[in-house]
Amino acid sequence: MTIKLYGYPRSTCAQLVALICKEKNIDFELVPVDLGKGEHKHPDFVAKQPFGQVPYMVDEDGFVIYESRAIARYLIRKYPNQGTQGLIPTSLKEEALFEQACSIESFNFDPFVFAIAMERVFKKYHGIEGNEAIVKERLDVLNKKLDAYNVILGKQKFLAGDNVTLADLLHLPCGTVVATLAGLPEIFTSQPNVARWWNDLFTRPTWQDIMKNFK
Repeated sequence: MTIKLYGYPRSTCAQLVALICKEKNIDFELVPVDLGKGEHKHPDFVAKQPFGQVPYMVDEDGFVIYESRAIARYLIRKYPNQGTQGLIPTSLKEEALFEQACSIESFNFDPFVFAIAMERVFKKYHGIEGNEAIVKERLDVLNKKLDAYNVILGKQKFLAGDNVTLADLLHLPCGTVVATLAGLPEIFTSQPNVARWWNDLFTRPTWQDIMKNFK
C-alpha cells in the first residue's frame, strides 16, 4: 500500500508534501483535486479537511492528517532512518536551532513570497489582475529579510546549521513560484550566500522531479 495525497498538482502545499515523500523515499499516490470545479469544497472532502483546502493525506492505516507542515513533520518522524537523514534534528540544541529556522521561514519569508505570488501568479489563474503596489511593498520587505538570510548563511550552509532540514525545504514551493512564474529570480541571486543556498536547494533532484511532474 501507499499513502494517498489529496491535492492539486500546482498547489505549493501539495508540492511540499510530495517533496518530503521523495526526500524520504516514501511511496505515495497523488489523488487530484480539481479546484476549478470546487472539489475541495465537496462534503466528502470537507469531512476530511474541514477548511476545504488542499492537501490532506491518508496514511496506509487510514490515519488522516491535513496542513502541509504538519504532514511533513509526521512523515519525517515516522521514517527517521529512511531517505534523507536529519530533516528534523533530535538533539536538544540542534532541534532548537531547527525550530528557530522554521520560525524564520514562517515569519520572515512565507508571508512575503506568498503575497507576491498571489498578486503576480495566483490571481491570474482566476482572471483577476494583481496589485503591483502590493508586490512592490512586499518585495521591499522581503529583500530586507534576505539581507539577514545572507548574514546567517555566511556562517553556515543552511538555516539551521551545515545540514539541510525541513526548514530549508519549506522555502522551495512558493519561493520557486516567485523566482520563476512571478519573474523575480533576482531575489535569490543578488546576495552571494543566499544565491549559493538557494542553488543548493533548487537543484536537488527531488525538487527537480516535483517541478517536472507537478504541473
